[in-house]
Amino acid sequence: MNNESSSHTANPNQQAIALAYESGDYAPKIVAKGRGLIAEQIIARAREHHVFVHESKDLVALLMQVDLDDHIPPALYQAIAEILAWLYRLEESQADAEVGTWLDSPF
Repeated sequence: MNNESSSHTANPNQQAIALAYESGDYAPKIVAKGRGLIAEQIIARAREHHVFVHESKDLVALLMQVDLDDHIPPALYQAIAEILAWLYRLEESQADAEVGTWLDSPF
């Protein structure tokens, strides 16, 4: 039986990078990267774990040049820092909204 509706063809042009930053590190590291199906799996896994997914073809193209497990290059510190600062503010405002909702609850 042929079930074409459940088949999926990965976009071969799709690219994804996963960054990780641990305290004590001088810069974030590339912890996963890939194209096509691997890129889709990286994105899906991030979303499963409620990790923010930022879309920027230009930034991903630059980061794809960095070897796996290497720190991002100094030339990209500013761009990554701006994304992380924006994400921090977003998470902070969402946390404030959740606290506000809880405090307004009659229970």
